[in-house]
Amino acid sequence: MAASERNTVWRGRFLAIDLIDGWECCTRTTGGAVVAVVAVTKSGEIVLTEQFRPPLGARVIELPAGLAGDDPTHPGETLAQAAARELREETGYRARHLRPLTSGPSSAGLSDEVIHFFAAEDLDRDGAGGGVDGEQIEVHEIALDDLERWLESRRAAGAQVDFKIYAGLYLIGLRP
Repeated sequence: MAASERNTVWRGRFLAIDLIDGWECCTRTTGGAVVAVVAVTKSGEIVLTEQFRPPLGARVIELPAGLAGDDPTHPGETLAQAAARELREETGYRARHLRPLTSGPSSAGLSDEVIHFFAAEDLDRDGAGGGVDGEQIEVHEIALDDLERWLESRRAAGAQVDFKIYAGLYLIGLRP
C-alpha cells in the first residue's frame, strides 16, 4: 500500500482531527496506547467502574482502563505497568499477576486507537480507587451470576454499558 498523506486539521489539548487520504479520523495528542483491565475478585466478582462521560451525556459502566504514557511522572511506562497503575488508581485493587489477552481497534472507522486487554489475577484491595484529577470514578464489584441483571438495571436508570465488558469476559473464558 502506498504511503498515506496525513494532515492535522484541528488539534486540541487531548485530541486531534486528522485527514488521511481524504478520511477524517480522531487521534490522541497525549499518551500512547489504551489499556483495559478485566479484573475478577477471588470471590467471583467483576470489578467495574462508572463515571460520567460528556460525549454521551451519561454515566458509563466500564472496565478499568486508561492511557499508557499519558503522565510525565511515568516515563517509559510499559503497557503492563499502565494496566497495573490504572487498576490501582481507578479501583484501589492491585493484581499480583497481569496477563496480556489481546489487542484491537476501538473504532477503526473513527480513530487509530488500539486497546490492549489485560487479565488482572490474584487481586488485593488496598485503596479506595476513584481515579485521579477529579475523575470521580465509582467502583462496583458485581457477582458474575448477577452481572446481566445488574447491567440491565443500570441501563434502565439511564447509564450506558461499554461493550468491552462482554469482550473482556469472553477473553478470560467467562460468561455473565
